[in-house]
Amino acid sequence: MGCGRFRGCLVLVLCVVLLVGLVSGIGVNWGTQLTHPLPSSTVVKMLKDNGIQKVKLFDADPDILNALKKSGIQVMVGIPNDMLYTLANSMQAAEKWVSKNVSAFVSSAGVDIRYVAVGNEPFLSTYNGSFETTTLPALQNIQAALVKASLGNQVKVTVPLNADVYQSAQVPSDGDFRQDIHDLMVQIVKFLSQNNAPFTVNIYPFISLYEDPNFPVDYAFFNGFQSPINDNGRIYDNVFDANHDTLVWALQKNGFGNMPIIVGEVGWPTDGDRNANLQYAQRFNQGFMSRYMAGKGTPMRPGPMDAYLFSLIDEDGKSIQPGNFERHWGLFYYDGQPKYQLNIGSRTNGLVGATGVAYLAKKWCILKPSANLNDDQVAPSVSFACQNADCTSLGYQTSCGSLDTRGNISYAFNSYYQVNDQIDSACKFPGLSVVTDRDPSTGDCKFKIMIQTDSAGMHGNGRIWHLRMQQWENNFKFGSYAP
Repeated sequence: MGCGRFRGCLVLVLCVVLLVGLVSGIGVNWGTQLTHPLPSSTVVKMLKDNGIQKVKLFDADPDILNALKKSGIQVMVGIPNDMLYTLANSMQAAEKWVSKNVSAFVSSAGVDIRYVAVGNEPFLSTYNGSFETTTLPALQNIQAALVKASLGNQVKVTVPLNADVYQSAQVPSDGDFRQDIHDLMVQIVKFLSQNNAPFTVNIYPFISLYEDPNFPVDYAFFNGFQSPINDNGRIYDNVFDANHDTLVWALQKNGFGNMPIIVGEVGWPTDGDRNANLQYAQRFNQGFMSRYMAGKGTPMRPGPMDAYLFSLIDEDGKSIQPGNFERHWGLFYYDGQPKYQLNIGSRTNGLVGATGVAYLAKKWCILKPSANLNDDQVAPSVSFACQNADCTSLGYQTSCGSLDTRGNISYAFNSYYQVNDQIDSACKFPGLSVVTDRDPSTGDCKFKIMIQTDSAGMHGNGRIWHLRMQQWENNFKFGSYAP
């Protein structure tokens, strides 16, 4: 994209400003469902080292917001779905939430809060309509509370929605909102429009590939698809563009064709499924970023877009109900180290990892070489370890998919051992386990060493792990394995 040699200084300046904004404008999602989260100050330094200027949160954690003070990073704070009922039914609760989580940080702490995300994908079909009656009233009450706090112009409300809220028979121009929530969606869009607020959508080409074994692989990425879709002269050679523009058409058909759109989540996982790997993740995210930095949008919205990569760091405490890949969306591993080379338009050519990270001792819990695989204790021990730690790197065509039976058992034991801070009692599977100082990692399969953190047990799911570790000791005293 060039400014043109003879278009005048004003145009040149505007183009330069636009390009600078694009280069540094990508956002990231900062999730906190980790057993051992990095200190918030470490993460904020990571954000700044990588030139990331926008962050999307899923709650309003005061420790994180305090770390973002005077950082220059724009913030979208989140309201979890389980709070929607209270906020929908109590204006006082909404005002209290805004006062505590927005006003207090904007006014005195210097946190640059730009958006409040009311709920997170509340209309997923798997929720069976649980939040359909509370999302709009909660949105309205939070907006009213922001206005009352004199923040209505500075902080905008939005609702991050999954792409399943709209649908298309064949091509993007067929797009409209899902029939069962059509009227509700129009009401929400109308309210957002009245308050100059954006529509936020989460788009995941990976899920298309995950759910449909016949989905054309190259169509999930941004190059290489040889059979593009022609929608009345608009050419779609990737599913992201087609998905995004299905939303544009849904908005347009209902009278809101100019509504701004934020892509709240977009990314690719690196493990936990045969299509979740480093190569595909690098291909997708770099393809997306190259377009993003060039200011290339979609056929219906050809200009620059506003987007947040999903996600910043792997979260080993996330639910795996949607799939084992859920714990592997990060650009960075659990310890803040980059997974692959990725240019996101910052000052460097690649991602900059976290600094000053302290690790536990270099020791691992593995299956004893002398252990008998036919021992009756093997199956329940592995089951317990995996239920209470993270075994999502085990499985068909995953990073540890080539391990033999002994390797799989060792991986499960070590995962539990590390999650529990290498406590001696966490490597006492009856007659089966032993601690070693020889790294059992092999090839792409890494047996992790957990990081040291003062926040384990107070953030994410850490407290749960600690209680389960105590329960583990009691279970073995009485010969029980049930978590």
